[in-house]
Amino acid sequence: MDYHKILEGCLKGNLKAQHKLYECFAGKMLGVCLRYSANREEARDMLHDGFIKVFTKLNTYTGSGPLEAWMRKVFVNTALEHLRKNDVLRDTIDYEGIAEDLDANVDIESDINCNELMQIITSMPPGYRTVFNLFAIEGYSHQEIASLLRISEGTSKSQYARAKSWLQTKITSKYSVP
Repeated sequence: MDYHKILEGCLKGNLKAQHKLYECFAGKMLGVCLRYSANREEARDMLHDGFIKVFTKLNTYTGSGPLEAWMRKVFVNTALEHLRKNDVLRDTIDYEGIAEDLDANVDIESDINCNELMQIITSMPPGYRTVFNLFAIEGYSHQEIASLLRISEGTSKSQYARAKSWLQTKITSKYSVP
């Protein structure tokens, strides 16, 4: 889809163009928000706030990369602001030296589908979920995560290791054959 005309309209404050942009990306961006939120209502709040930021900062989009990638960053940052504002990461603990290698020999007999996996990830404790999403899904480095979340790099690494362990335990207990 050619977003050039939609973007022009949005930059001029055209409500129809803004609605069209919303229709094009709301589903994908809600998915981003759901990965960082505890529930659908919270994700919808993040989505709303994210679109407000998109519309107010659209003039900073240079067009050098895909619009969706630029919007995804806006929504990730909006979700992180929401988590910081609600002090979700207050319970993170800096544990240096937590083993990063988990048991790779776990055999899960049953296939897990994407929706089931997302439900499990959504049920993670907020600190684990946030770091897991940033590192494993969004591709941020631990140094970048530490800066974004205002935590130490060691805390980011330990939260990721704990998230992987937590996820492995949940998946193994749910899908392993007794």
